[in-house]
Amino acid sequence: MIIRRTLLALAAAAAAGTSLGVQAAPAWPEKPVRIVVPFAAGGTSDILARLLADKLQVELKQTVLVENKAGAGGVIGADSVAKSAPDGYTFLLGTIASHAINPVLQPKMPYDAAKDFAPVILLGSISNVLLVGTEAPYKTVKELIAAAKAKPGDIAFASSGQGSSQHMSGETFKLLTGAELTHVPYKGSAPAIQDVIGNQIPMSFETVTVALPFVQSGKVRALAVTSAKRSIAMPDVPTLQEAGVPGFDVASWQAFYAPAGTPPAIVKRMNAEVAKIIAMPDVKARMEGLGLQYNPNTPEQFAAFGRSELVKWAKIVKDGNVKP
Repeated sequence: MIIRRTLLALAAAAAAGTSLGVQAAPAWPEKPVRIVVPFAAGGTSDILARLLADKLQVELKQTVLVENKAGAGGVIGADSVAKSAPDGYTFLLGTIASHAINPVLQPKMPYDAAKDFAPVILLGSISNVLLVGTEAPYKTVKELIAAAKAKPGDIAFASSGQGSSQHMSGETFKLLTGAELTHVPYKGSAPAIQDVIGNQIPMSFETVTVALPFVQSGKVRALAVTSAKRSIAMPDVPTLQEAGVPGFDVASWQAFYAPAGTPPAIVKRMNAEVAKIIAMPDVKARMEGLGLQYNPNTPEQFAAFGRSELVKWAKIVKDGNVKP
């Protein structure tokens, strides 16, 4: 009887975590959670982060803050998260620029994209679109390729900046078609597309999210999207593969990361919460409106995708002799 009473007392103490030196595992989250966006406010990453943060506050029953730390193609904000405490209170809304392109393009990076982060969930991919000005003589991709080959280097393409997915779409286009184009990097998507609209530069690669209203208003022409499948936001625009460039598959993407060493249970919980939010009809509709295409994925599946992207872009940078 004494032994039985002792065992019952020990069990009760262990469950309560109040005696015999046993402490109950702390609940998560116990304080505000921070999402770092490594780009300026108003862009796709920022819009997506704030959309998810609003819903996460309800699901986690805790304040979720969005902090913009822009600069260096996403590197500055990403580096701040890589060096944050891995306690489940800091996350990064990373992109193809911060975790696939810049790590293989820039000779010196302050973080290791593969080792300094815990992949949480791939939020979705966004196709880029090949745009031409209304006065450009090219009505099809084949006409553009023929013109570029006839006068190598004479045709320039705009991008939102060096190392962006838009820039690398152009480099991939050059590599797969043999067309010699001149890259003109801009300080963001807005000035780049404005110069295409004004026919100051004949063409550009831009995200579907940014390009859609200008295509719909007839200010620019969309010749093809860069993804392997047609964009849900531009279903009538063919892919570059359909337009005669076999093997072309470039899509920008958005994702959640945590600092390396974040407890796996927290990573798994955040993955599940975000996946549940994305499945909500209003969130799904908003993401599709941004041109984002989401496929359910686990942290392990996302990690494997991230590794494949690093290999893919390292090859394109090397084969295309792309310089930072």
